Amino acid sequence: MSHWSFADSSIVILAGIGVLALAAWLGWSNWQRNGRRGKVALLEALRFVAVAMLTFTLLRPEFVQEIQRTDPPQVAILTDASGSMQTRDVVGTNNIVARGAWIDSQNKRAFWTPLEEAGSKVLVGKFSAPPELGATNALSQAREIGTDLSGALGSVLEQQSNLKAVLLLSDGDWNLGSSPIGISTRYRDQSIPVYSIVTGQDESIPDLAMEEVAAPAYGLLGEQIAIPYTVQSHLPRDVATEVRLMQGTEQLATKKITLPANSRFRDSIMWYPREVGEFDLRLEFPVEPDEGLRENNSAAFHIAVRVVKLNVLVVDSQPRWEYRYLRNALARDPSVDLSCLLFHPNIGTGGGRDYLSSFPGSREMLSRYDVIFLGDVGVGNRQLSEKDAGLIKGLVEQQGSGLVFMPGRLGNHLSLMDSELKELMPVVLDDAKPTGVGLQNESALTLSNRGRGHLLTRFDADEMVNEQIWKMLPGFYWSTAVAKSRPGSEVLAVHSELRNQWGRIPLLAIRSAGRGKVLFMGTDSAWRWRRGVEDKFHYRFWSQVARWMAHKRHLAEKEGIRLSFTPESPKVGDTVFLQATVLDEAGFPLENGKVNGAIVSPTGRGEQLELSEVEGGWGVYSAEFSPQEGGPFDIAIDAPEQDRELKTKLTVSLPKREKLGRPVNRPILDEIATITGGESAGTDQLGEIIKKISILPEPKPAEIRTRLWSNPWWGGAILLLLVVYWTGRKLAGLV
Repeated sequence: MSHWSFADSSIVILAGIGVLALAAWLGWSNWQRNGRRGKVALLEALRFVAVAMLTFTLLRPEFVQEIQRTDPPQVAILTDASGSMQTRDVVGTNNIVARGAWIDSQNKRAFWTPLEEAGSKVLVGKFSAPPELGATNALSQAREIGTDLSGALGSVLEQQSNLKAVLLLSDGDWNLGSSPIGISTRYRDQSIPVYSIVTGQDESIPDLAMEEVAAPAYGLLGEQIAIPYTVQSHLPRDVATEVRLMQGTEQLATKKITLPANSRFRDSIMWYPREVGEFDLRLEFPVEPDEGLRENNSAAFHIAVRVVKLNVLVVDSQPRWEYRYLRNALARDPSVDLSCLLFHPNIGTGGGRDYLSSFPGSREMLSRYDVIFLGDVGVGNRQLSEKDAGLIKGLVEQQGSGLVFMPGRLGNHLSLMDSELKELMPVVLDDAKPTGVGLQNESALTLSNRGRGHLLTRFDADEMVNEQIWKMLPGFYWSTAVAKSRPGSEVLAVHSELRNQWGRIPLLAIRSAGRGKVLFMGTDSAWRWRRGVEDKFHYRFWSQVARWMAHKRHLAEKEGIRLSFTPESPKVGDTVFLQATVLDEAGFPLENGKVNGAIVSPTGRGEQLELSEVEGGWGVYSAEFSPQEGGPFDIAIDAPEQDRELKTKLTVSLPKREKLGRPVNRPILDEIATITGGESAGTDQLGEIIKKISILPEPKPAEIRTRLWSNPWWGGAILLLLVVYWTGRKLAGLV
């Protein structure tokens, strides 16, 4: 069956008829006026046909063909088989069962039989099922696993041509794919209702879960390593428990914590490795008696422990107390290769063991340093030059080195604000007080909220004990004149006494600068922390600073080549930025060279990268990629012309989207049903939903609509007639 359909009203149709009548009258008049010639009659006929076609087009005509359905109507039943369906919160006849087990029990009794008896063809299928264990398990473990409601509904709509309705049995835990609202509108347009049975409860199961462990890629032998973690509590009470760091059955570290009721708790545990190697560890805590789930209280991770030699440069203008004790602490550290430069006022540079006679004034000489300490020194005569300041800035931003500002009472640091180093300073200095602020009474550093949990200010694994240690540390009588912190900086500690219109004066602040890190220490009296405890806190603090700043430079390295990556512990879908620092055969930063990269995914897929050179002449080459698989990636970087090659591994974590114990996502299932004209109900109303589907009318006949008004061939035909008409008029000599 077929017919024409017009979208305009009867008034428009009458107007069109009037236009046609007017066109006919004008054609007749022109034919009469031009002597009733045959050529004129043909031209006027062409114009009338073109006008008629245009008028017909304005009525938006559509040729509709109706195709009667001969196959029985189809009802698709989609059952959710994702990991979250293993949550045990469905009340059965005798006990509480898992969501998936309840669906299996309904399938065994063929709950869709009334639909078949009503003449419908029932199609039963699963979606979002996790991969089965077997030969392909290694491949499947690298892929994201989750629930894609949109994909499941879309595949049914594309594969079936006589759908009457869709019944969805799911907990609604949509965590992959596009929004199901989009596909729901397509169901609505085709008058196919989607019904849903919400499988599960609206409240979370009482539970504690170790959600995430964000361990660094490596740590240093003999130094504390902070291992951040996140615990999710769904218990209605506070829980006092103990987090344990385990290697097999051996307990490496513990920490007592209190988990607030129904909240997410983030913290870190400290570990002191005693040997070098690769370690597979896990974090865990005991199972509480009222937990509904007992298998998610631990998380495994991998970490490497290395021995790394740090190259540190300390530059100052005079041997003040802070300089002396800092130099002694670093010189005694077997993991530090120390270089010192002392600009004695009026008498030249200092000399002796570990001393330099001049500043390393070239990229190749300076690029070896992981951390630079700038004391009471500035830009000027017999100190640093403008070129030196530019080199330090390039080293930090390009090669990821660390920079520590340690101003002193001479006020030389203010001259740095007239150099390129101004952009790196974490605070805004007070120019009106170049020699700083002195007090008669002792003041102290007070930790900020950020500082209480930061690695640099951690003297004890317990935050409460750590804060007490900071309160007991000897104070200071002088500090740098600071106005406020700069945007993008993190303030770790403030002046305990002084404040201004912006709040308390920041004296310990950090910020990122390019690929490196910068720290500002606003007092020169950290050496007083040695009182009664010797090096315990003074050395610990500066040791943590040096290692924290140099960490990224030693993620992967070999002679003449070094590779860093950001983020250090990426997840699937993150953009990973690779930065390779390459030296040529003479030890100079490579310029205008060719650096290649190759990445092999856990499933064996290879990807070639050509790293592009970063401007600045520091031998830095960068590239980026976005991992779509979880697991260890093999990365190889080489500069064939310089015989430099480096191979390393980067572990990409696969987010666990399917989590047990979470409540059902009822709103999304309700919205799908509302948009499509269906209904959403609980498990106890499955029979009623089946009855409603069985009495639905059969699908309407399929329609094929040919829209003549938007057909390019139709428009081309009208244009052709007008061209022929206009050309004919010129040839016939008509004006």
